[in-house]
Amino acid sequence: MSDMSTTTIESNSVTPEALAHLGEGHIAYVKQVRSEDVPELFPEAPQIAPGLKLFALHAADGTPIMLTDSREAAIANAWSNELQAVSVH
Repeated sequence: MSDMSTTTIESNSVTPEALAHLGEGHIAYVKQVRSEDVPELFPEAPQIAPGLKLFALHAADGTPIMLTDSREAAIANAWSNELQAVSVH
C-alpha cells in the first residue's frame, strides 16, 4: 500500500476577494443560456425570440463577454483573446 499525501485548503485560507480574481485574464467559461436570460446578461442585446439555446462566454469573474449560437464560436472567441475556455454545466 502506498502512502499518498493530500493537500487540503482551510476554508479561511482563501478570501472571497482572492477567489474572485482566480483566473482573471487567463480563463473564461462557456455556459449554455436560454434566450429568455439574455436581457439580464446582455442588457444591450436586441430582443431575441424565446425558446432558443445560446452560448455565453464569461470572464473568470463572471463578466459576460459575448453571446453566440454555437459553443464552438464562443471557444474560438476565447482563444482569439488568449483565454483558456472551460465549460460550465
